[in-house]
Amino acid sequence: MATSSANDLHLVPLGAGDLIDRAVRLYRRHLFTLMRIAAPPVVVTAIGWVLWTISTRGVGNTPDTAMLALYVLLIFTAVGLIIAGHIFSLLVMGGASRNLVTHLLWNEPVLARTTYAAVRSRFWSLLGATLIVVLWLGLAAMVGLTGGYIIVMIVSLGVIFLAQWMPVWLTVFFAVIGGIVATAVGLWLFFFLAGKMAYVPQVMLVEGKAVFESVGRSFSLARGNVRRLMAMTFFITFATYSALMVLVIPLGWYGYLNGIDPTPWNAAQWPAWYAIGYSVIEPLSSILLAPVWMLGMSLLYVDERVRHEGYDIELMASQKLGAMPQLNVSSPFAPAISVAPNRLPLRPGSSGNILGLS
Repeated sequence: MATSSANDLHLVPLGAGDLIDRAVRLYRRHLFTLMRIAAPPVVVTAIGWVLWTISTRGVGNTPDTAMLALYVLLIFTAVGLIIAGHIFSLLVMGGASRNLVTHLLWNEPVLARTTYAAVRSRFWSLLGATLIVVLWLGLAAMVGLTGGYIIVMIVSLGVIFLAQWMPVWLTVFFAVIGGIVATAVGLWLFFFLAGKMAYVPQVMLVEGKAVFESVGRSFSLARGNVRRLMAMTFFITFATYSALMVLVIPLGWYGYLNGIDPTPWNAAQWPAWYAIGYSVIEPLSSILLAPVWMLGMSLLYVDERVRHEGYDIELMASQKLGAMPQLNVSSPFAPAISVAPNRLPLRPGSSGNILGLS
């Protein structure tokens, strides 16, 4: 039976660099398992992109009405598969949170079947929560864009007004500074709002709360997480595009050696095999990087509880003092992990005492 101690866990507040470093180290340790967890949704998305590439290329090239109708049907199917694949990916990320938190606390093995069992146990709740989170992220993006746009307009009016008395280089300097400030404000507004929903899947799967309770709980935990969430997002975005380039460059060179112009603005002239290969590269690269996001969000959730609720002290108390009494008390400082009987079963040989984990 796997065991862990408070010393082994190192449950201490994490800065942005520590968060990324620990996520990467856990990723290296469980690389192939995490890739298996991330693969099914990515395969669905990749199939959707293949159908999209085939159907969009065929629509403009077929004179047959029946084939045209078939290609249109394939376009709708492709869009459905792409959307379903991305939603499925978000569900899997939520389901992975419970397995990853148990690993952080008990050094339990990270297993694909455990993750998908967690998804099945709360599928409809996770689906509803995912849709709410997606809508909230859309709202956050609108607010961020609006905030940045307002700054741009103010700076533009100021630069136009002052351009009569300033040299050109100084005008350009103020315009660039204004653009940087507008970008920073827009990003801060987006991540400030997006961070409020960052822990909904973790709360649902780890603490066993319902959808709207999880939303409220996520709002209460998300205090001061903007910089760490931004750092995690930028790191994963940079890593994703780096992985994408690692896959795109060999394909581009191979196509170039076979007489294909690999530049995206000549995509209409690409042969079908090259277009299909290009369309599935982005989903395939997400197999490599989606696990880092799963790990990062689980670590960030644990870190928030350490910072705001003494998660580390609760763990040590549970290990030293034995089982926490099962009191029918509603409190924000309840056991960190759900003990509801309709949730996932106890690990073999466990009494479920440490943090009430079930």
